[in-house]
Amino acid sequence: MNQDELNQSEWNNLDNWSLGIYRSRKDTRIWVPKRRGIGWTINLGRKGGIVWMVALILMPVLIAVAVNLAFYLRHK
Repeated sequence: MNQDELNQSEWNNLDNWSLGIYRSRKDTRIWVPKRRGIGWTINLGRKGGIVWMVALILMPVLIAVAVNLAFYLRHK
């Protein structure tokens, strides 16, 4: 079995899905197609997937902090 077949097998395994969250250490992909609907989801079984998830959560927070800090310093 090559890696593409293993990735597809892991993606099809319902044990790797929980509440729409995908986690498989054997699947080498970080971004995988969603099971339902259109789009992609992150493979949280890979370190790169965890990094992406943290970045996606932190980016809006950091932008909000930067905007508030700039507003505060401008009106000080």
